[in-house]
Amino acid sequence: MSARNDADLVAECIGGDSKAFEILVRKYYQPVYSVALRMLKEPTDAEDIAQTVFVKAYEKLDTYNPRHQFFSWVYRIAINESINAAKKSKRLDEYESGVSAALKETQVENVGQDELVEALDDAITLLTVDYRMVIVLRHYHDFSYQEMSEILDVPEKTVKSRLFTARQRLKEILEKQGVVR
Repeated sequence: MSARNDADLVAECIGGDSKAFEILVRKYYQPVYSVALRMLKEPTDAEDIAQTVFVKAYEKLDTYNPRHQFFSWVYRIAINESINAAKKSKRLDEYESGVSAALKETQVENVGQDELVEALDDAITLLTVDYRMVIVLRHYHDFSYQEMSEILDVPEKTVKSRLFTARQRLKEILEKQGVVR
């Protein structure tokens, strides 16, 4: 079997070849699951989102524009579904509404790598959706600013601005927790 690119696979799927869509699912399931997990912090929720993403992608394959990367298109669906799920569970409102209970003051002087990673992951969950998305896309998935711009459907300048602000907010949260100075 020759290597087929994503646009060819989508065309084959639209033409009735269900195996072509299976290839796309296998290829992109893990990154879709990963972004949902980073956004929601619950493996079962992330699995549900990943399944929903691929069902919606399949139903809307005829709207895919082959001039763009299939991955960016499906990733955007994953981001939107994750945001919707998070809003339903109200997990993202803590930072915006000023709930400071989650920002416990601690007197931690020296934290190990594991503790720092856990503190950072917890701090990311306190960011607003827009800020959380840019952190996850840039630092967990290594997307370029241009790719992030395409996925989020905002100008690159907005991506850079959000990323700067997100990093500042993370620093503030970690300072309040006593993790960094």
